[in-house]
Amino acid sequence: MPEPLRRDVRLLGAMLGDSLVEYGGKGLLDDVERLRHAVIAARRGEAGIEEVAALADGWTLERAGQVARAFTVYFHLTNLAEEHHRIRTLRERDTGGAVAGSVAAAVEEIRAAGDGRLDGVIDGLEFRPVFTAHPTEARRRAVVTAIQRISDLLTRLNEGPGGSEREEIERSLREEIDLLWRTALRRGTQMDPLDEVRTAMAAFDETIFRVVPHIYRALDRALDGDGTGTRPPKARPYLRFGSWIGGDRDGNPYVTAQVTRDAVMIQADHVLRALENACARIGRELTVHESTTPASEELLNALAAARTAHPSRLAEMTKRSPGETHRQFLLYAALRIAATRERDADLAYASPDELLADLRAVQDSLAGAGAARQAYGRVQQLIWQVETFGFHLAELEIRQHSELHEKALAEVRAGGPRAAGGGTTPHTPRQGLSEMTEEILETLRVVAWIQRRFGVRACHRYIVSFTRSAGDIANVHELAASLGDGAPVLDVIPLFETGEDLERAPAVLDGMLEIPAVRRRLDDTGRRLEVMLGYSDSAKQLGPASATLRLYDTQEALAAWAARHDVRLTLFHGRGGSLGRGGGPANRAILAQAPGSVAGRFKVTEQGEVIFARYGHTEIAKRHVEQVTSAVLLASTDAVQDRAREAAARFRPLADKISEAAKAAFRSLIETEDFAVWFARVSPLEEISQLRIGSRPARRKAARGLEDLRAIPWVFAWTQTRVNLPGWYGLGSGLAAVSDDGRDVSELREAYEAWPLFNTLLDNAEMSLAKSDRAIAERYLALGERPDLSETVLAEYDRTRRLVLAVTGHERLLENRRVLSRAVELRNPYVDALSHLQLRALKALRAGVESEEERAHLESLLLLSVNGVAAGLQNTG
Repeated sequence: MPEPLRRDVRLLGAMLGDSLVEYGGKGLLDDVERLRHAVIAARRGEAGIEEVAALADGWTLERAGQVARAFTVYFHLTNLAEEHHRIRTLRERDTGGAVAGSVAAAVEEIRAAGDGRLDGVIDGLEFRPVFTAHPTEARRRAVVTAIQRISDLLTRLNEGPGGSEREEIERSLREEIDLLWRTALRRGTQMDPLDEVRTAMAAFDETIFRVVPHIYRALDRALDGDGTGTRPPKARPYLRFGSWIGGDRDGNPYVTAQVTRDAVMIQADHVLRALENACARIGRELTVHESTTPASEELLNALAAARTAHPSRLAEMTKRSPGETHRQFLLYAALRIAATRERDADLAYASPDELLADLRAVQDSLAGAGAARQAYGRVQQLIWQVETFGFHLAELEIRQHSELHEKALAEVRAGGPRAAGGGTTPHTPRQGLSEMTEEILETLRVVAWIQRRFGVRACHRYIVSFTRSAGDIANVHELAASLGDGAPVLDVIPLFETGEDLERAPAVLDGMLEIPAVRRRLDDTGRRLEVMLGYSDSAKQLGPASATLRLYDTQEALAAWAARHDVRLTLFHGRGGSLGRGGGPANRAILAQAPGSVAGRFKVTEQGEVIFARYGHTEIAKRHVEQVTSAVLLASTDAVQDRAREAAARFRPLADKISEAAKAAFRSLIETEDFAVWFARVSPLEEISQLRIGSRPARRKAARGLEDLRAIPWVFAWTQTRVNLPGWYGLGSGLAAVSDDGRDVSELREAYEAWPLFNTLLDNAEMSLAKSDRAIAERYLALGERPDLSETVLAEYDRTRRLVLAVTGHERLLENRRVLSRAVELRNPYVDALSHLQLRALKALRAGVESEEERAHLESLLLLSVNGVAAGLQNTG
């Protein structure tokens, strides 16, 4: 472990230890230390797993809960220390040159290729991260903010303060760590959708708004060198943030039309406050005087018009800033932004375009007066922010299940045109329309209202879950048309989730071209079309290996379809944070996409805990977006696509055999009689919903089978058991089928070296295996009392681990990924401690408990340990 990281971990750990002693006496710290030493000894082979289990089982439930809480808080502090070390490392690597994975490095590489493609790729560049409220962020907001305060103090401490200041920072650190220890780690109430909206706003307020102009500046510097900030930028704003939070109602009855309306208003409030503050700050700082930097005639006329419309406001500004025309106008613009937020029609901006016109007038005036650095410095950064966020912050997207549209349309057709009606306010359901149908229509009315208030860009995408045919898309257009003049502008996006749906995606798009509303939108948007691919449900249905290859085939087929029909296609990747739901390093995933499917555009969901992991700190957010941007640029070049195309053609027959055998193994497991019952017994599946980490139910319907279980709790529960099954199961059987059970892996090694898709598949499986633990997993699986299933899972684990190591040529898992390997090895013993405590609770609950008080204590211990394991493993769902 690097010394600075070791120092921070030891400091925070020691302070936590002091809090434990102050809270529960030295005995509590001693118990924590006994368990810590026991799990480390077990990892080294110096103690048996039974000894660790006996220790965890021997405490009272109250003491076991305290120990579980201690390890959970320790993980939060360790995660924080690792984040600080990552930031240190990023700063050390940033020596002013082109850092690997940066935008500058990608631009250099494309220029060096000399194919003249750089300008074209830059012109079409798009990155669209879409935040979703999928319940994989197990930390409550109070815990997140407490950790942020500790983070701020640790930053100050590492800056080398003087003696007395250092003492005060350390005292404050102890206070905050003690507060974190005493704070309830689980939510006491269920989150509602607007809680989720407000939680996501923290990432915007603290990071995203500030970091965006720095990302564009990095691209501009890569394109224009020292010219950046002194002339019109070559970098255009290519980031567009989206959100499903408050818009995704698929299986979530708590997301209503009113929630959608409230969500966009919360977003607008945050972005308008941010723009107002930024504009006012720049206005205060821009103290150029008319004697050195005379204003243009256009700006003087604009200021004169403002003075006529609002004499008292402008008189005060003129008095405070005499001779500083540019400053006066920006402060006036800040007042208008505030009026927009407060809905003061007399002063408010009608649209972001109106604000942009004012900012460009200031910029042009400064440039015309010779103050180029003032024109293209901070003023340009504010322009970039307005272009990126508008007055709505993120483009709110609606999602609903195809079955509900079909039922709603049948009701509307039966009732005739008057059944749907117009209007924009909630009202009681009309005769013949069910409550659900009226809710769907009201949602469409709210979308129309949002468009009138903030522009079409603010909300126009309507995603149809489980799209089976073009008729599912036509249904939404017809429902919208039934509103008459009150209909919104819609881009209805098919979401293909199952293996069968992915296969027939091109045929569905053929059908969509026959829908008049789709053809009109293609004409209006320059033949742009969006298609969403679901990684989670396909992986739950087919297994990780087969789903990966099926998704690749679909990407390839859709790229060819788009080329045939002259459509500018954007693929929307519904990837989770966990490896079992398409997660893993985003930049490597992009470079592994089918040739032609990226084309300078990448749209992806950023889910749950991933939002704060990637966007919780400005430097980490900048690095993440730069890595994605770099990968999108490179994946769109001929050289990268040609290499991938050649490798795919060469190794595809091999991959097909792997896929067939892997799918057979996976389906054989989950189709075993009573598999769902067994899974519920060996994991905390049913208990996870009590964590209250999201507003959405774990199942789409009331049924208890795997079919309606959402992919997130499926992955989350397997992660808790330390099996991590969704990230690797079936791959071993697939590799065995083409290598004579590992006796000849030469062709597999060639595929691993040459084909990015296959390389990423194996590396992600290797990471998932590294976060598993066979001995602890065996204890969980035994709870199901189905030796046949336990043996099947463990045999496939052994096979997959053995063959992944054989193909990669590694002696141990993650051998070639030193930083990640170190982090996993550091965490695993402490996760083990929580797993043993969780097993104690799960075993007792599965055996049956008569005392309600004891049941409550056991459930509390179980859920606390779930929270801790989630913190320890990080990418949980």
